[in-house]
Order: sequence, then structure tokens, then C-alpha cells
Amino acid sequence: MISQCNPVERRPRVFSGVQPSGALHIGNYLGAIRHWVQMQETHDCLYCVVDLHAITVRQERKALTAATLQLANILLAAGIDPERSILFVQSHVPAHSELAWILNTITYFGELRRMTQFKEKGGGEQESVGVGLFDYPVLMAADILLYGADHVPVGDDQKQHVELTRDIAQRFNREFGKTFVIPEPVIREEGRRIMSLDNPANKMSKSAASPGSYIALLDPPDVIRRKIRRAVTDSGTEIRATPDKPALTNLVAIHSIFSGLSPEAIEERYAGKGYADFKR
Repeated sequence: MISQCNPVERRPRVFSGVQPSGALHIGNYLGAIRHWVQMQETHDCLYCVVDLHAITVRQERKALTAATLQLANILLAAGIDPERSILFVQSHVPAHSELAWILNTITYFGELRRMTQFKEKGGGEQESVGVGLFDYPVLMAADILLYGADHVPVGDDQKQHVELTRDIAQRFNREFGKTFVIPEPVIREEGRRIMSLDNPANKMSKSAASPGSYIALLDPPDVIRRKIRRAVTDSGTEIRATPDKPALTNLVAIHSIFSGLSPEAIEERYAGKGYADFKR
């Protein structure tokens, strides 16, 4: 009698990517990279340096190559383990571009035109914006669908693109038979909204004009201290994370995530002290 073997249950698969453009900062780490590292415990992970997405805006070839290698090194240093994850460069796998072309044939112009990120980056000059930026979400859909990803960790600004990916996959499956896994976006609350140091109304961004608005992962300690000292604060002197103090609330949130202390514990620690003491 042949004994019956139970099939090995597959772990959920995760795919996510990051562009090799701009300086990676603590917002990228807290909102994305740290969670990528944690997901290695529970998922089969594929992480990609998406250099094809980076060239939707002009790039200098040698600088892009150097930035791609540097980003891969940062991800490894942050805890992405090549024994437990696949880390690769997008342009090294031609199937990304090939699948994107196929998906273009079932994607509607109106769908891409409604993408918020295209409207924001294109601004009022959409007639002169490159087609690559317009078609960016279809390449992103190919990135995800190519590997049968179940979960896609993204920021708020990319959630709409994952929703489009789901629509494209469902449309393809209806027309040609079940081919693609329908992915789910994963958005973590903790660290998702680390704001700019010089304008708390804006999210911390690696494409910001002022390097004082973000803390880069490669900033040396003295530069980090200087940026914290110069970070804008709100009126008053009391260390309280409240809605009417968005700048201070942002600094308390950063302190809380890195130290492991709750915002309330931080407020108690600095009771009776001013902003200067807190920033030290």
C-alpha cells in the first residue's frame, strides 16, 4: 500500500521593489525595508531594484549603475538575506518588459490617465511627459504578476497601482483562462507616514530638493544630529504629540519607532523640558 503524502503547503509570496534614484531615507526604512526584513520569516520574498522604473525620468548611465549597486548593498546591510530572499535587478530579467507589452494590450488608456501619480508627476505639462511615466503602472503590474505574488507591500502612493494590477490580472484571467494570482496590497500603519523635517505637511521624500528635509540612511552621525537640530518645530515648548503640533508629532513618532518607547513614555521623559533638550 502506498502511503498518502500531503503536499507541502506553499508560503505566501511577496514582491516589492524600490527605485535606485534619490537617497534612501529613514521613511523608506521604517515604512518599507524594515517590514521586508520581517516578512522573510513568513513569506517567500522577492525584492527588486527597479531600474527600469527609474529611467521614466532622465538618468545618467554611470550614475544609475552606481546607484543600483549601492541600493542593493543597502538592502543587504538592512537585513535582506540572500539565503531567504531573492534580490535582483529588474532590467536583468527581460520578462518584465515582455510581459508589460502583453499587458498593455488589455489595459485602457483611460485607466492610466486616471492614475494619481501620473497627474502629480506630469503636472500641467502632460503633453510633453514621457510615455514611460504614463505606462509606469503597467510595468509595475508585470513586475508583480510575473512572480505570482500574493502580497505586495506598498506605500499609500502606490496602492492605486496595485489595484490597477488586480484589474488587469482579473481581465486577463477572464479572457485567456486563469493565469495570474490576484495580488493584495499590504500597507503597514507603523512608519507609513514619516513626514518631512522642514515641512510636516509633506511626506519625507528622497526626491526632495532640500537634503535637510530627510535623514538619509547613509548620512553620518554628525549630519543626522544637525538635521534633527534644524528640524522645524511648532509654537510652544511642551513635548506633546498632538494634532495641532504636526512637526513635533513627527519627531516624536520617529523617536518612538527607533527607541521602542511609546509616544506617551517619550512625553513623560521630557516633561518640563524644551525642544532643545528633546532634539539632543
